[in-house]
Amino acid sequence: MPGYQTKQESIAVAGVDDLIIRSLLDLQQFSDPQGEAERVGISSAMWPLFGMLWPSGAHLAARLARRPVLDGERILEIGCGLALASLVGHRRGADITASDCHPLTAAFLIENLRLNHLPPMKYRHGNWSVPATADESQVDAHDDAHDSAGREIVSGRYDLIIGSDLLYERDANAALAGFIGRHAAPAAEVWIVDPDRGNRAAFNRQMGERGFFMREERLDRLAFDETAAYKGRLLVYRWDGRDTGV
Repeated sequence: MPGYQTKQESIAVAGVDDLIIRSLLDLQQFSDPQGEAERVGISSAMWPLFGMLWPSGAHLAARLARRPVLDGERILEIGCGLALASLVGHRRGADITASDCHPLTAAFLIENLRLNHLPPMKYRHGNWSVPATADESQVDAHDDAHDSAGREIVSGRYDLIIGSDLLYERDANAALAGFIGRHAAPAAEVWIVDPDRGNRAAFNRQMGERGFFMREERLDRLAFDETAAYKGRLLVYRWDGRDTGV
């Protein structure tokens, strides 16, 4: 990755073979010779966050590794970063699409597929803060919508939508809940692994306004040997398919 220092690690996820993941060396990595960060409004401090492995992402990957692969089920990971969960699903044969809005995500995903000798997988640009396009909102769209920059964007409906640590900033316009609602198939399930962020209550309310019912599971873990402590929860939403008009 020109302009960046990276590291390579073997990541263990129960239920699948270890994955080799190339990530940014640390949070000090920032190189923007083409002005991409400025154009998409990502600060130098926020820019490297996509390229790190985070505990919530590991919990999401472990949960997906335990889920049976279902014929015909379409899965979407939103805000995927290094897409650990998507790589786990892809290795197990699931029909999964990774998505993020960071300009470097696709390049890191391609490299990590190569390192693990995995075939190409679907990746789409997904930015829930951008207003929906007509193509994106079509129920029968099948991964073929593009934005004004010519990038393939998330479109169509999915049976399972997953993400980790997405509630890190206030979302007064309910952009994330709206994005999920546009891409959730009838009877869809949504998994969000959240490390007890303060915006969770508002997000729960926004999802409820769109017809989603929530249950949660605590994921707290004490530190043990080389395993760090973790405090957080898995938020599971189910949609009954009603059009609430929100």
